[in-house]
Amino acid sequence: MKRFCLMALFLICALSACDGVRAVPEIVQTGRGGDRLRRVEPLGDDVTPVFTVTVDTANPRQLLEGFGASFTESSAWNLACLPQADRDEVLAKLFDPVAGAGFTLMRTHINSCDYSLRHYTYIEPGDLALESFDIAEDTQGFSGTEHEQIAGIEMEDPGFDLVPMIKAASDITGADFRIIASPWSPPSWMKEGEHAVMTGGHLKRDVDENGRRIYYDAWARYFVAYVKAYREAGVDIWALTPQNEPGHADHARWDTCFWSAEWQREFVGEYLGPALAEAGLLNPDDLAGGIRLYVFDHNKADILASVPVILDDVEANRYTYGVAIHWYAINLDGKQDYRGDVLDELVRRYPDKPILHTESSIDIHEDDPVGQYWDPMNQDWTRGYFTPFSQYAIDIITDLNHGATGYIDWNMVLSNTGGPNPYDNFNSASVLIDPVERTVLYTPLYYLLGHFSKYIRPGAARLELMGELPEGVHATAARNPDDTIAVIVFNDLDEDLAFRVEVDGETVASAIAADAIQTIILGQSASGE
Repeated sequence: MKRFCLMALFLICALSACDGVRAVPEIVQTGRGGDRLRRVEPLGDDVTPVFTVTVDTANPRQLLEGFGASFTESSAWNLACLPQADRDEVLAKLFDPVAGAGFTLMRTHINSCDYSLRHYTYIEPGDLALESFDIAEDTQGFSGTEHEQIAGIEMEDPGFDLVPMIKAASDITGADFRIIASPWSPPSWMKEGEHAVMTGGHLKRDVDENGRRIYYDAWARYFVAYVKAYREAGVDIWALTPQNEPGHADHARWDTCFWSAEWQREFVGEYLGPALAEAGLLNPDDLAGGIRLYVFDHNKADILASVPVILDDVEANRYTYGVAIHWYAINLDGKQDYRGDVLDELVRRYPDKPILHTESSIDIHEDDPVGQYWDPMNQDWTRGYFTPFSQYAIDIITDLNHGATGYIDWNMVLSNTGGPNPYDNFNSASVLIDPVERTVLYTPLYYLLGHFSKYIRPGAARLELMGELPEGVHATAARNPDDTIAVIVFNDLDEDLAFRVEVDGETVASAIAADAIQTIILGQSASGE
């Protein structure tokens, strides 16, 4: 019979220190009532549970890559406004697996994005040979004149920029994260049909005398130059997507580029994949051994209309590691659909192509940046009402339970007003900074993501749960590489509930508050008994 011992704040003490002595599991809770990763004592054996979470350890599912958020230029600018000690503390809270949330999977942008201070690229107009390629825009810092939203706000460290931010995060004790990078738009001179600078339109499809698409070729080489330049700057890129939200272009207000599924197939199979392979960055015979290429990178509701067009092509499939998804459009017309059935079908069709969630976000309510996460009258762009904390918790759990290997939120840090964003598309984030007063707020999203990132580590195997859960209760589980097991339970009801977790015949009972999420950590004793 297995015996379980305490895993303290993610490996404060090694399992070998348990000396075979049985100890209570660790239970932490975050919820509407004010808990923030608060320790909860287990209940006694005499409790009558409302439900039981039974974990199947005999049939592990997909391996998990991690959890986190995104490095953006706006995040860097906000951090540049803090004194270094405060900035280091924020980064430690995000990336230290013991003292913080231990984010392990991050995203960033190639060229500018909607959370950049202005449009920019890395080359001069017309330079198809990429001779002028330079990532100085991501390394040189800020002048304070990039956009009116930051004018007159004094920065503590104007030299702090996107690349310095990533490197500073890497220097945090225990930090261990990987980065997936995506472009929002190629340079405008490579495109046609734009309705604003780097907004809308599509990559030019001109061909040379050999029938090769001139701008597809240059854009593919641009990715190679980017990966190499970042590597030279001390930042390794783990994965790429060919385009952020390729279907969002016609009515966009910020950097976008349209790609039909057929164009994506052509670009990946004939240009981007071969360019990365020729540069030694991607190995089509070992897709996990180099840069990982994830296609699609848009709303999971639309997966089955686009992804098969790409992956059913032999050449595009050959270079594609997996499929990236976003959560938008899960709340259409006030009806929430987390698209678990769509993910199941994708896994059924392409079991060798891992799914990775790469973006989600909500608009900010400046007057109540904490309470908004539990306010059921939030309204998003779909004109449907939703409760953000619930939507995040259910979306993460649903994605994991239906095949996703990780979950990345949008900006990790923004201002207390949700910026800077030149397009007035102000979002919330895990951390909100008042750049004038130099204060820092950790939103409920920070703690919610921490329930996953802190306790489910890279290389963990997702575990199935057996039996039915009550309506309004959602759960998932995973076994970590160190054999500890994390069970995450979300109570989306207005009442406290007592429940049991059962793993290999051993049980632990807990009481979860209304509108709360719990993570229960169980681990084997050093003696292995």
